[in-house]
Amino acid sequence: MGNGIAQVFAQAGFAVRLVDVAQPMLDRARATIDKSLAKFVEKGKLTAADRDAARARLATSTSLDTLADTDYVVEAIVEDVDAKRALFGGLDATTRADVILASNTSSISITVLGAATRRPDKVLGMHFMNPVPLMTLVELVRGQATSPDSMRAATDLCAALGKTAVEAADYPGFIANRVLMPMINEAIYAVMEGVGSAEAIDTVMKLGMNHPMGPLALADFIGLDVCLAILNVLHDGLGDPKYRPCPLLRRMVASGQLGRKSGQGFYKY
Repeated sequence: MGNGIAQVFAQAGFAVRLVDVAQPMLDRARATIDKSLAKFVEKGKLTAADRDAARARLATSTSLDTLADTDYVVEAIVEDVDAKRALFGGLDATTRADVILASNTSSISITVLGAATRRPDKVLGMHFMNPVPLMTLVELVRGQATSPDSMRAATDLCAALGKTAVEAADYPGFIANRVLMPMINEAIYAVMEGVGSAEAIDTVMKLGMNHPMGPLALADFIGLDVCLAILNVLHDGLGDPKYRPCPLLRRMVASGQLGRKSGQGFYKY
């Protein structure tokens, strides 16, 4: 999701530095951003001049050191608490002490991430929805030590991005995934138990409940490995068996069937 977050900041007039661990990932991110901006121009939602200006505001790097003079950071790496804590420690050492460090995590405790820094009052959750350039919601998560000033700054920033901020408490899964993931998990159980095919289950939810996308197609879009990681956080953090990941989901992830990004999930791509 990092490239989508970078795109919306650049479109909103901010100078953006997109950092990743290797140049091929950055090249792929820039190509994805260019393709997205081109679609906006094609649909008349963005002028060619605005597209070019947004592209010019985007720089890429493989070094955290390039963030030394940045004013605001949004992290969007793999959904793994140890990896995120290590990164937040590095960001804390690299950036100015007044800089807010936000995480796009969809389920991991902001309090835990804040504890990896010397500025827990300036650590918060800024959970964008995917695809970021199209979805207006941002779930803002207040950690145990997050200051009101930091939350206000993040709320104002969301408004500048053209997004709607909704505050959530620092509980596993926050609001969005605490409601969404049990539905996806139950849909996977329904497939495993032969209640209906993936197509049948998704059609029921689209035509019967007016969902724009069925839960299994959505799981493929999110990534089945990401869904499993979030369900594990919910199950471990809340201790309730209703969050236990479906065995079929575990098998699919173990076999490399991760959804759209691997070409195979509940559907073929």
